[in-house]
Amino acid sequence: MNADPVAPSFSFEIFERIKPDEYFRRFIEENVRPDGRSLHAFRPTSIRQGAISTANGSAMVRIGGTTVICGIKAEVAEPRIDRPKDGYLVPNVELAPICSANFRPGPPSEQAQINAETINHVMETDTVHQYRCQILDLSELCIEEGKAVWTLYADIVCINYDGNILDASLLALICALKDLSLPKATVLPSSIVQADSSEKTRPLQLHRLPVSSTFCVFSNPKVTLSDPNDSEESLSKEIVSIILDTEGTILYVHKSGGSVCDPEMMKDCFTKARARANIGWNYHVIYLWHETAANHKVTIEGHDT
Repeated sequence: MNADPVAPSFSFEIFERIKPDEYFRRFIEENVRPDGRSLHAFRPTSIRQGAISTANGSAMVRIGGTTVICGIKAEVAEPRIDRPKDGYLVPNVELAPICSANFRPGPPSEQAQINAETINHVMETDTVHQYRCQILDLSELCIEEGKAVWTLYADIVCINYDGNILDASLLALICALKDLSLPKATVLPSSIVQADSSEKTRPLQLHRLPVSSTFCVFSNPKVTLSDPNDSEESLSKEIVSIILDTEGTILYVHKSGGSVCDPEMMKDCFTKARARANIGWNYHVIYLWHETAANHKVTIEGHDT
């Protein structure tokens, strides 16, 4: 009796489900990952600006199987007393059940809140103490000093989740900000803000390009993987995200899980992050950085660091 040719594939699937750690370990010992990538390979990335026609600015980013869309809506608000010229940027990350069975309906998950807080920390500007990353000058959102400013509500929604949500979310926000178009607004003597949609303000100036690189760390075998997918994140005990600008300046570092950082592991992660921020794929993003256009699309091939 002939063997069923489908049986081997089923046995691999069963082995992966029953013993995922062992299944993964056997691949890593051969210096390859189950999805075919090398240990230090990042997945292909695609960017499309102007993805939402009803938003003031929008972009869709896909990193491997992770797809994120960011839409920005602008509303008028009163500025803070201590910062009368500064507007507001309010990022929100949504990980709904529609993107993965890992997430449940209800309040934002811990992962969504952590990512939103990280993005807010990177993007927030403190003109008084000068200790933030100085990516966005919020004074450019001023309509009239002390009276009215723009508030940018940036909703970052994951459509499909396959790991590394921070890298995709931050890139989607940056590209949506570059796509942002605000109407010319003035404050009337009656204190009513009048906006003329037929006349647009100049594009928002972003003074740095933050590049996020995420890694997951395994102890058995001891290895660091770049751009982890969903299954790799679930098996990992530590995840490290390093955000640099294109000059290699450290903007933010976030680590979840594990205990004390291994110095050699962190040094390895920083080396790979700096390489990613400076190698050829980044030129495509820099092109997008300077050449903003509706429905503009850039595809960045996967690469090793």
